[in-house]
Amino acid sequence: MSGKDSPGVYIPPPLIYAAFFFAAVLMQKFFPLPGMWLHTTLVKVLGWLIITGSVAVLLFPALLKFIQSRNSVMTIRPAASLQTKGIYSITRNPMYLGLVILYIGIGFLKGNSWTFLILPFLMLTVQNYIIKREERYLQRAFGEEYSMYTKQVRRWV
Repeated sequence: MSGKDSPGVYIPPPLIYAAFFFAAVLMQKFFPLPGMWLHTTLVKVLGWLIITGSVAVLLFPALLKFIQSRNSVMTIRPAASLQTKGIYSITRNPMYLGLVILYIGIGFLKGNSWTFLILPFLMLTVQNYIIKREERYLQRAFGEEYSMYTKQVRRWV
């Protein structure tokens, strides 16, 4: 593995999620959609539960694994090791899955229907711009070990 090789994802992934969220806010401002169902106490509680679950079950454990293994979450840096244990034995992309779920939870809190309408485009962007580049890089970097991992653990869930 080359010390300079990396996934080549130059836009930080959380920034992509934030950009889509703010695009939804702008779309609601200029092209308002009804969303009364989103403005209930039950939906707000659900939003907080989703956010808490996302952070506690996916984001924090994934980040902790990276810290423990001295890996970088920066997508322009090479990986020090292949993550396959803990939350990474359930999903190959717990951070991106966690960010999608966090996005949904914040969407419930914000009460914006556009958040959910553009969600498929966000997921396509994440999969095509980030995940597929990372997969190609991990295949180059870890070869057969990564191939075996992909046969055992699904990309999302």
